[in-house]
Amino acid sequence: MKPWYGKLLGFIAGWLLLRHPVGGLIGLLIGHAFDADWLLPQRAAPYRVLGLERGASDEDVDRTYRKLMAQYHPDRVATAAPELQEQAARRAAEINAAYTRIRGKRRRR
Repeated sequence: MKPWYGKLLGFIAGWLLLRHPVGGLIGLLIGHAFDADWLLPQRAAPYRVLGLERGASDEDVDRTYRKLMAQYHPDRVATAAPELQEQAARRAAEINAAYTRIRGKRRRR
C-alpha cells in the first residue's frame, strides 16, 4: 500500500495556511512529493537502490540483494579497468547500505 497521509496533511495544511482552495492543491502536490520520495536524497530510498517496491517480501529483498552483490562485488571485477573497479565498489557500498537499512526497519516492526 502506498502512503497517503502526506497528501492529506499537505492538503489540510495548505488550505489552512493560505485560506484558499488553491492552497489545498499546493499542499496536496507537496504531500504527494513527500509520499513518492521525490524530495529525499537517494540514500533515503533503499528500496529504489535495490529496484524493489516498498511492499516486497523478505525473500524478495534477500534474493535481490544476493543477485546485485554477485553482479557488483569488487572481487568480480578485480581484473577490470580501475574506473570500473571504483564504480563497482561504490555500487556495492550503496547496495549494502540499502540492504542494511531495509533489514533494520523490518527488525524494528
